[in-house]
Amino acid sequence: MTTVIRTSDLVKRYGRTRALDGLDLEVDAGQVHGFLGPNGAGKSTTIRILLGLARASSGVASVFDAHPWRDAVALHRRIAYVPGDVSVWPNLSGGEAVDFLARLRGAAHRDPGYRAEKARLVEAFQFDPRKKGRAYSKGNRQKVALIAAFAVPAELYILDEPTSGLDPLMELVFRREVARVRASGATVLLSSHILSEVEQLCDRVSIIRAGRVVESGTLAELRHLTRTEVSFDAGNAADAADGTDASGAADASADTAFAGLPDIHDAAVADGRARFTVDSDRVAGILPALASRNVRGLRIEPPSLEELFLRHYGDEIGDGAASAVEASAGSSHTAREGARR
Repeated sequence: MTTVIRTSDLVKRYGRTRALDGLDLEVDAGQVHGFLGPNGAGKSTTIRILLGLARASSGVASVFDAHPWRDAVALHRRIAYVPGDVSVWPNLSGGEAVDFLARLRGAAHRDPGYRAEKARLVEAFQFDPRKKGRAYSKGNRQKVALIAAFAVPAELYILDEPTSGLDPLMELVFRREVARVRASGATVLLSSHILSEVEQLCDRVSIIRAGRVVESGTLAELRHLTRTEVSFDAGNAADAADGTDASGAADASADTAFAGLPDIHDAAVADGRARFTVDSDRVAGILPALASRNVRGLRIEPPSLEELFLRHYGDEIGDGAASAVEASAGSSHTAREGARR
């Protein structure tokens, strides 16, 4: 498989600060690659180097086997970029700004194909192209960059927190557009703090910490690093384990509910359900024991990307911050709603 982006031992210093500390990253053609890490981890610095906007202090970085600093002009004709905080020209309308950005990437604003694609995206993103840039909210400024990026075909899309300021409905539109360009053969590097977004879209994930990639692989490959949660009806399990009638009380003791289950962790009984975690590569071994007791209401929940993320960052963020990270994965749109206003 062709590698579109490759960095090796990449270092970037700002004075005494090492923003990147030997970063190794590979992004293969035709994939959506998630790039995860909190603010200050080095995501945006990496992207700036890949775009030729910053020069590496040492190490190797290549995009389409070209040098992003020396060959920036040629590379930008093949790349669509969306930053996380978009500024627009205050006296241009949104439609004019989209046309200008598209022309920078070689599009002819009078071309029927471009005009049709732009019109489709304007409608999909519920965007008013007639307003002046000064009147746009953060979410609408973000839409200018997204429409300009998706209206002109690119080989590589570099998206740095692209849904910042968008409401949940527009995030769904964004996800559909990413799926569309991926189906057409394009490659996407998606930097995001919204873990559910990455989990739904990405073929591979790289987690960056302190300027280094600490985990990289498909979600299936990385999930062995976390534990799977298993739960079932506690009353039924206790009766089956005791050999008594299956209509016993649901408040069975943990000792009874989990008797004979090997290699389990965090076992507890609450609200009538028995729950435990097991290393993901040992799930298959636990199933015969559960089957032998005819448990009811069995649920097996694979580990989430949040767990993997917190594995690397849980030691440096407090409980409140950890909860915020978890909330950002799925339903913390209320906070982002405020950012749009």
